[in-house]
Amino acid sequence: MSAGTNALFAQSKLKQEINTLKNDPTLKHAVWSVCVINSKDSIIAEYNSQVSVVPASTMKIVTTGAALEMLGANFKFSTKLSYDGTFDSIKGIIKGNLYIVGGGDPSLGSGYFKDKKDSLTTVEKWAVILQQKGIKQIDGAVIADASIFEDNMVPGQWIWGDMGNYFGAGANGLSYNDNKYTVYYNSGAEGSITTVNKIVPEVKGLIFNNYVTAGGKGDNAVIYGSPYSNVRFAEGTIPANKTNYEVEGSLPDPSLFCAQALHDALKKSGINISEKPSTVKQLKDKSEYALANRKVLHTHYSPTLDKIVYYTNLKSDNLYAEHLLKYMAYHKKGTGKGTDGIEIVKNFWKAKGVDISGFSMNDGCGLSRANVITTKTQAQILRAIAKEKTFTAFYNSLPVAGKSGSLGGLCEGTVAENNLRAKSGYITGARGYCGYVKNKKGEQLAFSVLANNYECSPTEMKRKLEKILVAIAEME
Repeated sequence: MSAGTNALFAQSKLKQEINTLKNDPTLKHAVWSVCVINSKDSIIAEYNSQVSVVPASTMKIVTTGAALEMLGANFKFSTKLSYDGTFDSIKGIIKGNLYIVGGGDPSLGSGYFKDKKDSLTTVEKWAVILQQKGIKQIDGAVIADASIFEDNMVPGQWIWGDMGNYFGAGANGLSYNDNKYTVYYNSGAEGSITTVNKIVPEVKGLIFNNYVTAGGKGDNAVIYGSPYSNVRFAEGTIPANKTNYEVEGSLPDPSLFCAQALHDALKKSGINISEKPSTVKQLKDKSEYALANRKVLHTHYSPTLDKIVYYTNLKSDNLYAEHLLKYMAYHKKGTGKGTDGIEIVKNFWKAKGVDISGFSMNDGCGLSRANVITTKTQAQILRAIAKEKTFTAFYNSLPVAGKSGSLGGLCEGTVAENNLRAKSGYITGARGYCGYVKNKKGEQLAFSVLANNYECSPTEMKRKLEKILVAIAEME
């Protein structure tokens, strides 16, 4: 078979897979789209590439790509411990408040970066540092300052069924412990009500109403609850006859939780504190807390942004993506508002020559069903990222087909395995992939494949799209 015939065969195979989907009865009422762009920025294959489609978590490439370029791969978030009033270093007494000044760091106390050999939490380490500085007493309170970001932690388009769960945790100016807690369930026979064994870490004041029953396979429990509310309702099912089965929920108020955790760590280390922990939000009258007169005791730095983006894309972490969006708003406009972040990100890609028509962005992570984008726009964004100095960091953050993340079981035994790198996306009724793959000539192609409103199961839709991905990898 000649080289020309090989190329025609590869092209026709992708066309054949597209035609198969066109005639698939489970996609009769669906909206789906494909776009492939080569290294010369030319569209070499497409179907419905200018139709707006819900992207789910593939939206994260839009946010993380912009954040890396705006802030730089080596950027670090900072969180400061400071105080107002006076510090008597002889007696070791702070006559004033101790502040945890949030810097929008999503990784503060995160499990992604915790050394398993390290038994101390972040706040326990801070307690040691403050002890070493001679502090023995605080005649005031531990106050968490989350005012770098807007008070509203979640986008207005997120749904009630998402917000109380770990993947619906909102971005706070002072986030801590991935803004989540774990409920440990014990379950009995099919159909019986489960019992909550423990909640770790303890969330003070949490009112947890449990209606979860035993049955089915896997975690089908849903936790309902809004930001800043301590009332939570859990419904659904977990497998029968389990002990300490884990279900994760979102913290009601991460900044208050962090202040309480540091308060407890300080008391445990022997430092007396006269008042209860509290928080400062963006809309609160901050003049009460004498911002200009605070003195910094310690600055905590996050890992570099390339490492944060790595986990954002590999783990598809919604919280991390929302933090990046709001921090870009703070960085460019000083607001920390998600809506400003959206405007900044869209304008960033438009300035790079990306066609953003048909693109409606409502969050940074893709959890909102109100997000829509074209596969042409996504593929163009991927090509634009490939030209930036931060491309290596971005590329390395994408899961590898057949090897890692959500692509671990995808494209095994094909030319796409260990070749194709992509961000996957899935929410109810929407599934897709966008990323890069090298064709048989070694040329890097950028692609986006998205599908909405299919009538088959999510797993079946995954297999249908997998055939498209393999066909793209086989192109000449």
